[in-house]
Amino acid sequence: MDRVKSNFSIKNLEHLSGIKAHTIRIWEKRYNLFEPERTDTNIRLYNLENLQKLLNVTLLYNNGYKISKIALLSPQEINENVHKLTINKNADDWSIGLFKLAMINFDQRLFTKTFNDLLEQFSFSEVFKNVFVPLMNELGVLWQTNSISPSHEHFITSLVKQKIHAMCEDLQQKSTRRTDRRFVLFLPDNEIHELGLLYLQYEVLNNGFQCVFLGQSVPIESLSNLVDIGEPITFISYFTIEPSQDKIKAYLNTFNSEIIENIDSELWILGYQVQFMSDEMPDKMRKFRSIDDVIYALNVV
Repeated sequence: MDRVKSNFSIKNLEHLSGIKAHTIRIWEKRYNLFEPERTDTNIRLYNLENLQKLLNVTLLYNNGYKISKIALLSPQEINENVHKLTINKNADDWSIGLFKLAMINFDQRLFTKTFNDLLEQFSFSEVFKNVFVPLMNELGVLWQTNSISPSHEHFITSLVKQKIHAMCEDLQQKSTRRTDRRFVLFLPDNEIHELGLLYLQYEVLNNGFQCVFLGQSVPIESLSNLVDIGEPITFISYFTIEPSQDKIKAYLNTFNSEIIENIDSELWILGYQVQFMSDEMPDKMRKFRSIDDVIYALNVV
């Protein structure tokens, strides 16, 4: 079975490019930008070449190029203008488009090349915040609109995780760790959404701290093994789905009594469920609204 998605509806193109289907039809009719095939029932079907061209055209259009001028450019001239934009560090939309194309084609080489090109211009923190975060936010919409399948989402998410692991490993090898505090990163029991926590591991290491990354679905009782390691501990957890709204208070009380109440430690919490948390929490617990807030706290520890 062919795993590569090679034909796209006009709605797929809308969701992948951000350009309304009505506008795509106008561009197609007025400027002959695309040449879709037609089904027996006269429904447009676009191929990968059409998608790639649309992503490039979208980048130019969103950066001030008039569509009438773009339409006069040859495919080579379109690519050259896109390249100029990337050199001028306006690469966010362009790289997100290439990552989408890599995802659709299950093309790890294209993903890796795009990532490496970005690292020549930006720090990894900038790549994650300005490219990977918007890309991940779009994946849910693309999946819900049937523009991609779960296998596409798993493929691209896995590659992003690989890059975070690689950057963390590089920091581990190059840096001398501070011994005044250790950070322990974990997700609550039954919580599996670890991408944000993985990135925080990078930021903890980048600030010179020791870091223990435990990952998904960690029961509270298993964390008791860490309380005797000596130096002060800051636990960081990401509450995306778990614990659920009605169980948060009980979870925090249990964590406080069983883990941090009688040792030099604290718990930092962020994620979607933070909005349901009361401001009245145990003294050794802090909630954060965003990753940037945690990064700021790391800088002043």
